[in-house]
Amino acid sequence: MTSTVLGTVLGALVVFLITVLTGYFVAQEFGYVAVDRSRVRARASAGDTGARRVLNITKRTSFMLSGAQLGITVTTLLVGYVAEPMIGEGVGELLGVAGVPPGTGLAIGIALAMLFSTVIQMVFGELFAKNLAIARPEPVARWLSLSTQLYLKAFGPVIWLFDQASIRLLKLVGITPVEDVQHAATPRDLESIIAESRQSGDLPAELSTLLDRTLDFHESTAGHAMIPRPEVTTVEVNEPVSRVVELMASDHSRFPVLGEGVDDIVGVICLRDVLTLEERDLSGIEVREVARETIMVPTSLPLPSLLDRLREAGEEFACVVDEYGGLAGVVTTEDLAEELVGEIADEHTPEEESPAPLDGDGSYLIPGALHIDEVERLIGHDLPEGDYETIGGLVIHELHRLPRPGDGVDLVLPRPAGAHEGDPDMALTMVVNTVQRHVPHTVELQLHEIENGSQEVRA
Repeated sequence: MTSTVLGTVLGALVVFLITVLTGYFVAQEFGYVAVDRSRVRARASAGDTGARRVLNITKRTSFMLSGAQLGITVTTLLVGYVAEPMIGEGVGELLGVAGVPPGTGLAIGIALAMLFSTVIQMVFGELFAKNLAIARPEPVARWLSLSTQLYLKAFGPVIWLFDQASIRLLKLVGITPVEDVQHAATPRDLESIIAESRQSGDLPAELSTLLDRTLDFHESTAGHAMIPRPEVTTVEVNEPVSRVVELMASDHSRFPVLGEGVDDIVGVICLRDVLTLEERDLSGIEVREVARETIMVPTSLPLPSLLDRLREAGEEFACVVDEYGGLAGVVTTEDLAEELVGEIADEHTPEEESPAPLDGDGSYLIPGALHIDEVERLIGHDLPEGDYETIGGLVIHELHRLPRPGDGVDLVLPRPAGAHEGDPDMALTMVVNTVQRHVPHTVELQLHEIENGSQEVRA
């Protein structure tokens, strides 16, 4: 009787110890995946030996996970192997002493042993170890790093064998295995982090806007940043350079040079080229004699690639061409800078090109050419996506016609991600203030809550 009780208790203790080993491998599995590698890398650079070991392990994440899975599988099988003879049979014998038939007592004992082992495995071997590793990934990874290295080295051949078997199976179904786990946050993740940090006050508004623009910069194209063709001043090849000098006195320092039509781009003339003419009679020199070859880029070219093109050529100006070969606009390094820091005002920037608050009631008077992303930052809400780049384009899209002064639209805004159920829906009232070249030149905006859930269009 005493030996049976001791054997059963010993079996429970062995199951618990094996479960601790299971928890060890589960902590490996989650700890090394959840650890912040940038912090570990910084500590390793500062000479931290434990951080250096962690960093080396995370460079072979797939191999480490295979080793952890091997350990979890073996220890789980051992628990089942030990639980039945040491706990199940012992409980069966004790029930037999109490008068329960041997067969029935053994069945009950095995069932109780499996139940006990499952609870211990789930609570201590799986859930506790997993939650600990996720809550404290860096301390757990550092604490396990030395033993993990020894384990992976000792059982490396066995782990490699199973790992290669799984890799070959993946390749058979057309999937390319990867050795490491991607830890980089997506742009959407970063946008959410920035928005939450701004709302909580952990990130200043100016810095959050700069970070937001930086993320958008890598997704924007030349067509987004360019000055559109209607706003571009051009010169023809047969015009005198004196005409260019007149334009430069009141406008910009670079102009596209056109040949036989509005879309026949033959080059660009710059102030520095004009200055090389020195004292010559500029009225007797045609633009074609001074114009230089210009950089031509498609509207779809991403801004980082456009910046690289300009740097390689040592230029600050490029002509943007649409898919039909026509001049869509021009883009300069100043336009690229404005994508990051916002509008850069100079002596040539009209006052109406900057958003201005109206009457302190939360409404704004903004230029119709203001890009949608800038409007979203201004009002703090996302606008519907569509085939338009500017707020003026959004107004035309909603009206389904060219606008007249006084035309207005009440636009229901999309609910932001993570909005609470009780948060009110928002609407944006857009009223065309002035029209230029048949499109909105200035637009009044006012953000307000929706009271009755209806959307009205005023015209």
